Amino acid sequence: MKKKVVLAYSGGLDTTVIIPWLKENYDYEVIAVCVDVGQGKETEGLEQKALSTGACKYYLEEVDEEFTSDYVWSMLKAGAVYEGKYLLGTSIARPLIAKKLVDVALKEGAEAICHGATGKGNDQVRFELTIKALAPHLKIIAPWRIWGIQSREDAIDFCNKRNIEVPVKKGESYSRDRNLWHLSHEGLELEDPSNEPNYNKLLQMSVTPENAPDEPTYVELEFEKGVPVKVNGEALSPAQIVYKLNEIGGKNGIGTIDLLENRVVGMKSRGVYETPGGTILYAAHEELEHMCLDKQTIAYKEMIGIKFAELTYSGEWFTPLREALSAFVDATQRTVTGTVKLKLYKGNIITAGSTSKYSLYNESLASFTTGELYNHKDAEGFINLFGLPLKVNALMMQANKDNIK
Repeated sequence: MKKKVVLAYSGGLDTTVIIPWLKENYDYEVIAVCVDVGQGKETEGLEQKALSTGACKYYLEEVDEEFTSDYVWSMLKAGAVYEGKYLLGTSIARPLIAKKLVDVALKEGAEAICHGATGKGNDQVRFELTIKALAPHLKIIAPWRIWGIQSREDAIDFCNKRNIEVPVKKGESYSRDRNLWHLSHEGLELEDPSNEPNYNKLLQMSVTPENAPDEPTYVELEFEKGVPVKVNGEALSPAQIVYKLNEIGGKNGIGTIDLLENRVVGMKSRGVYETPGGTILYAAHEELEHMCLDKQTIAYKEMIGIKFAELTYSGEWFTPLREALSAFVDATQRTVTGTVKLKLYKGNIITAGSTSKYSLYNESLASFTTGELYNHKDAEGFINLFGLPLKVNALMMQANKDNIK
């Protein structure tokens, strides 16, 4: 009986090449596994395509709800943003995809897992760290680190010589990754940072701000313990919330970024990311936290969010630290319940009001009129104590002004 390998299969150029390459170079049965994290029509026809190019079996794992509730929401609650801009669309999907590959490999008794991530990219790290964490005995095959194919053009030639239909053409081969949370674009003119992205050619989820409506769109989001539960008063499933907000945000030019980022492997790369629904959710969640969390918790949680983003980006999801950070985050979200209204206009998100039964805003305290809880005279003593270190330092400097220069 032949040994088996599980292939992370998307039907894109790389994995289209990998099936015949595995057949030609390894004595394995190839089991193609497509994990549907909300990439839509991209999964249509993949079973026939995988089998026709040499796979012995095909799995389609539909996990968009699990992806949203167990991964995206955890990231959202943490406020994780990589390098101040990136909402981790590709990164957050990788641990779940790799987990499903492991599940199939264990079920099928496979010896190895194969992925199509390049030797220069982040995904090789993300896939392999997850596999090591969940099934350390499995062998990992990474063709891009082994074969002689050096470019996407080489990969296209490989398919053409074997009469295999490819999903892209030379000169049009942006490297894209889509899921329900975002769509990424890399390659072609983006490889030169001096070039402005060709947004009219790139964008698929969104429009440019110039092409957005001339009238604003209002959207109302309701959260329970940091988790989105309703859009405009309508209760929706986690994935449905993201799909709905993608549609609303995309029409208003929300959530497109151009980022020159630091990859895990050390180099910088450039990508354009469309995250319309996610950008809306992050903005709303942040507004609600400012209403419901105290000063010190917000400040400390911002640091947690940075580390959470770094762990997610580098594929360290199934680690004790990430799990511990999630436990801290969940504790902070117990009172993050309420409603946030936003105005969307030509790429901008403008707060239009927030309410929560756990609000820490007290009108009596904040008002310029004197309330019961605040005595203006108390401020003098506070300032004297708060400013005491400054005063002591100034007195010392005056006493030693001739000696300190």
